[in-house]
Amino acid sequence: MSAAPLNSTRISKRFAELRAQGELGIVAYITAGDPTLDATLKFVVALAEAGADVIELGVPFSDPLADGPTIQRASERALKSGTTLSGVMDLVRRIRQSSQVPLVLFSYYNPILQMGLEKFAAAASSAGADGVLVTDLTPEESEDYRRILAAHHLDTIFLGAPTSTDERLAKIAACSSGFLYLISRTGVTGAKDALPDELPALLRRARSVTKLPIAVGFGISLPGHVSLLGGLADAAVVGSALVAEVEKATAGDPTPAAIDAASAALASRVRALKDAARRGISRREAPLHQGKVAP
Repeated sequence: MSAAPLNSTRISKRFAELRAQGELGIVAYITAGDPTLDATLKFVVALAEAGADVIELGVPFSDPLADGPTIQRASERALKSGTTLSGVMDLVRRIRQSSQVPLVLFSYYNPILQMGLEKFAAAASSAGADGVLVTDLTPEESEDYRRILAAHHLDTIFLGAPTSTDERLAKIAACSSGFLYLISRTGVTGAKDALPDELPALLRRARSVTKLPIAVGFGISLPGHVSLLGGLADAAVVGSALVAEVEKATAGDPTPAAIDAASAALASRVRALKDAARRGISRREAPLHQGKVAP
C-alpha cells in the first residue's frame, strides 16, 4: 500500500503556521445545508472570522452510522431542505469568494460513488475544497480514491481509533495527507464532559507511526478539553457542540434573525476554544518538535 502523496494545500500550510506559532488548531465541523445552504455560508464565514483554522463541511446522508443524534438530526434537516453533494460543491465555490479558510468535505462514500470518483474529485478541486474525509472508507479499499484525489491536489484524511493497533495506525497514516484524524473514543459522535483517560496513550502511539499533524475529535466540546490537548495533539475537532448551537437557534423556525443568532453563537464558541488554544497548558513552545509536550 503506497503512502499518500504530499499535497501543498491550505490544510498543510495552516498546520505549518500553527506549528511555527506553537498553537493548537481548532477544526470546526458543521452539517452543510442545516437549515439551508445559504445559512451554512453565513456560518462558515462566522466560524472563519472567529478563528477556526479548518472547517469540515458535513455532506448530509440518509444513514449516518458514525454520527450521534445531534448530527443525525442535522443531516435529516439538511436533506429535507434539498441539500445534495452538488449543492455542497456550489457552497464551497461561494465560500471561496470571501474566505480562504481550509475546507474539508466530510462525507460517507455512497454520495461520492454515485457522483463518480473522477467527477467528484474534479468538482471538489475546481470549487476550492482542500481535502476529503470519508468516514466509511477503509485504507484497503481506497487505492483508486487516493490516486484520483491526489491527482486533483486534494488531501485524503482517514480516521484512526482507540481500537486500532500500531500496525493499523501506521497503515491509516500512510494513506493520509493533510492530517490524521484520531477518534478520541469508541462509539458515535457527540459532545462529552470529559476526555478518555486513554487518550494520551493513543496519541503517543499515533506519534510513533506518523509525522502528520494529528487532530482529535469525537467528544470535544469545551475549552477545558482544548487545554488538555495542548502539547499532545495538533488540533481539536469540534462538531456536535457546534451543530447543537445551530439546532437550538434555527430548528424551530429558521428565520433570518435565527440564522444570525446561530452565527453569533458559533462565533462565540470558537472564540472561547481559540482562547483556550492560545493560553495555559495548551500553549506549546514553537521551537519544540511537534508531538513533544511543552514543560
